[in-house]
Amino acid sequence: MQKILVIRFSSIGDIVLTSPVLRCIKEQLKAEVHFITKKAYSGIVSTNPNVDKVFFFEHEFTEIINDLKNEQYDFVVDLHHNLRSTRLKRALKVKSAAFPKLNRQKFLLTTFKWDVMPDIHIVDRYFESVKPIGVKNDRKGLDYFIPKKDEIELTQFEIPAKFIAFSIGAQFATKRLPANKIIEIIQGCELPVVILGGPDDIEASAQILERCQQVINMVGKINLNQSASVVRQAVKVITHDTGLMHIASAFNKPIVSVWGNTTPLLGMYPYQPQNEDNYSIHEVDINCRPCSKIGYQKCPKKHFKCMENQDIQEILRAVNS
Repeated sequence: MQKILVIRFSSIGDIVLTSPVLRCIKEQLKAEVHFITKKAYSGIVSTNPNVDKVFFFEHEFTEIINDLKNEQYDFVVDLHHNLRSTRLKRALKVKSAAFPKLNRQKFLLTTFKWDVMPDIHIVDRYFESVKPIGVKNDRKGLDYFIPKKDEIELTQFEIPAKFIAFSIGAQFATKRLPANKIIEIIQGCELPVVILGGPDDIEASAQILERCQQVINMVGKINLNQSASVVRQAVKVITHDTGLMHIASAFNKPIVSVWGNTTPLLGMYPYQPQNEDNYSIHEVDINCRPCSKIGYQKCPKKHFKCMENQDIQEILRAVNS
């Protein structure tokens, strides 16, 4: 049996997007699949039945390099493709392949607004790295596996059977709608709304609760897997460009995605190859966008038009349709 190591150090959404590669390696090669990531993200893959062993580290992979060498891998799949993953591959001295990261094209798009990005989702770019071992994309979409202990019973939190999940957070502020825009959307929703987010979103959630009646607040109260369980049971999901968007895609949920300073042109929009009409993308066409492939804590231009000028009525038509 072949033994294959897959590398993806971070982050939530990026790791969820590796799931089709893991599934196809396991199913098509019947191989033993190992995964290496940072400790903070190890829980995302630890329950994946297509992964036989998860390695994780706190600061540097050198903490576990001897354990990795002892595994004697047949092939390494690099789905991070940076200096650190290159160092790891050199240390292991095993045949490997990496996906095309397209850093030059991303730089031209975010710096000069020259769109030379190929119209290819990052999942399909990931599959370039497994072509040498004969693995092909089965086009079955993403996977996300929730541990049984994290399954949410809606009645426990007084969540109705039919509701909309709204992921109000994102790692960077320029990827998040301002609270007043979120409030406007929630006030126009025809179904009750469950808001999801982390500790950094508690202040925004308090503003929302002050002005919205039909809201169930789960912000900062549940972990990632529990949030995924709420998303899985929702009728529809409203989300920014963030990890829960990709988790919603894994459950084939109808998605209303709202984009700020980043852009779907970078290839990380909702991935649902079985039903490409199952999501909508909402973005503002302004000449300073995209200003980053990741995001900032403040708008570099200080106007934040990419979110302030969002067409709320258009978003609500998608939500209520």
